[in-house]
Amino acid sequence: MNSNQETSIQRTKIIKKRRFNDLIDYFGITIAVLMGTCGWLIFLLPNEISMGGVTGISSILYWGLKIPVDATYFTINAILLGLALKILGFKFCIKTIYAVAVMTVFIRLIKPIAEEMHLLSDQPFMAAILGASFIGISIGICLLCNGSTGGSDVVAAMVNKYHDISLGNIILMCDLGIITSSYFVLRDWEQVLYGYVVLFVTSFCVDNVINKARRSVQFFIISEKYEEIARQINIEAQRGCTLIDGRGFYSDKEAKLIFVLAKQNESSKIFQLIDEIDPNAFVSQSAVIGAYGLGFDRFKVKKGKKKQQMA
Repeated sequence: MNSNQETSIQRTKIIKKRRFNDLIDYFGITIAVLMGTCGWLIFLLPNEISMGGVTGISSILYWGLKIPVDATYFTINAILLGLALKILGFKFCIKTIYAVAVMTVFIRLIKPIAEEMHLLSDQPFMAAILGASFIGISIGICLLCNGSTGGSDVVAAMVNKYHDISLGNIILMCDLGIITSSYFVLRDWEQVLYGYVVLFVTSFCVDNVINKARRSVQFFIISEKYEEIARQINIEAQRGCTLIDGRGFYSDKEAKLIFVLAKQNESSKIFQLIDEIDPNAFVSQSAVIGAYGLGFDRFKVKKGKKKQQMA
């Protein structure tokens, strides 16, 4: 087999892997949107508890003017995504467009059922906690799948492209404004306070979902079969390995250390590979506060400040 054939096979494998990952992302977005829709329509909307984003605006217009929430949600997101396509490009918007379309369908299907159920009508605080938990987990999963449910996320991305303002601050300001404005329809500050509780719990759930999924670990592996272990980690776990020269102080023998960085959910796979090749290998695993670069998170650098310092 010549080098051109090997390159072609590798490209085919990469394309297949990307398609498979995309299918996993769309499946995850579908489940996440279903959770978020249930949290909103079952716990928050019937109990007149506001929230941020386009769903919050849709709720306010529904309470005040009886405009169907699916119509408002779809129309506002269609306008925002139309602008985002010009500013941010099609690649950024494709999964968000899918999420918005799926959520619009779920709203029409679930809303009649939710109206009949009307759960926790006499326990608004519990309704706020449960609704916010569903929505927070939903947003977290969507972000992990490289998508979003539109709304303030899209606005934040467009503003962030031209101004050095963090995405979190933009979303927070938008959501606070929407929740506070619900007072003009509900005329009840207690309901507004429940909306602030929803915002806090949602943020907490989003952070926990994302941080747990992105948590990284590092391995130091000492084994006489280091080449075979490193090769299998490269192939099976698809993680890079670094070989470090070492020497045992007591034994005075030379040794090779394998250094590996991986996601926490990949740990069991790596342990399994090591155990299959060399059950007597010495392995040290520890948590990593942050891992940045190829295959991990992007560097958290504010470009505006960096340019000023260089000037």
